[in-house]
Amino acid sequence: MSHAADSSSYTVSSSADASIIHPTAIVAPEARIGSRVYIGAYCIVNSEVTLEDDVRLESHIHIDGRTHIGAHTRVFPFVSIGLAPQDLKYADEPSETRIGKRTTIREFVTVHRGTAQGGMLTTIGDDCLLMAQAHVAHDCHVGNNVIMANAATLAGHVTIAEHATIGAYSGVHQFCRVGREAFIGGYSVVVKDAMPFAKTVGNHARCYGLNTVGLKRRGFAPASIRALSRAFRLLLAAKLNTTQALERITAELAATPEVTELITFIQASQRGVIK
Repeated sequence: MSHAADSSSYTVSSSADASIIHPTAIVAPEARIGSRVYIGAYCIVNSEVTLEDDVRLESHIHIDGRTHIGAHTRVFPFVSIGLAPQDLKYADEPSETRIGKRTTIREFVTVHRGTAQGGMLTTIGDDCLLMAQAHVAHDCHVGNNVIMANAATLAGHVTIAEHATIGAYSGVHQFCRVGREAFIGGYSVVVKDAMPFAKTVGNHARCYGLNTVGLKRRGFAPASIRALSRAFRLLLAAKLNTTQALERITAELAATPEVTELITFIQASQRGVIK
């Protein structure tokens, strides 16, 4: 591992696409650094790390393991990415961490690499925002455009679908799923699968119906919102069990793509869904 200690260390590519490495940063010579990358003071970038073009590491950041960070992603101080997971079964296997493009990772976030029991990979998608102190554990898969508010926590093997929002200080139990366009309210404890398009809040969390405001903001068609609203009324308020509700929903509304997605999500659940 080399220490960038003199002015020649500031440029690691051609002058037109120069990357900047602060003299106090420690960057392994084997690390793959793209164009126009900025590595700030006291960062550590280890040998199996790849930083694509225009990645910005502000300062005091530790990037370890087989970690790949996509272009234009910005990482704020005191973040650690790709370190060994908090899993007693982990035996230093060469697992990976992959983070997409244009993602923002704020102060004190931790993201751990995968494990052999979980597919060897932790992923975060494009255009995500992880606010300060959020935690993404081993073998989690976070989709595109996900927001994790301050101190939101994902245990191992959690899957978060695109455009979901995880509220501040919320926790998602291991092996749970959070569906597309779902909204998890602050301080919630999610111990089953949180349905797509839904508002889920509380300790333990309960479903409070359709995330209508979020869907309108995202430009969903009024017909789709009406169909989903009807589906959630059947699931939550019609005094039907889940099987009966799904039969009614399938008969009445399955032609709507979003409703079909909701049905598929519920049918695929291994832990059960939050109602």
